[in-house]
Amino acid sequence: MEQQQESAKTEHPGKGPKFEVNVEGVIHEWSLPTITTEQVAALGGFDPALGVLEIDLTTNEERQLRPGETIELKPGMGFAKKRRFRRG
Repeated sequence: MEQQQESAKTEHPGKGPKFEVNVEGVIHEWSLPTITTEQVAALGGFDPALGVLEIDLTTNEERQLRPGETIELKPGMGFAKKRRFRRG
């Protein structure tokens, strides 16, 4: 674990993850301002062919993401609390 942290510091000195992505209730740290459907599935440990749903936790609305779709992230915990993803 320490080795992974050290390599992350070397790749992005002084910069840690800026975003948090909620995949099936698990918060994942993410350092890029966007994430693809396939990257969400990889974080969740499932095959993107199963589909990925974006869920707005404020309204409980679900939206099926298209393969290759790029989602713009908002920094901080607020994003993780308002939206989450799950296999779909």
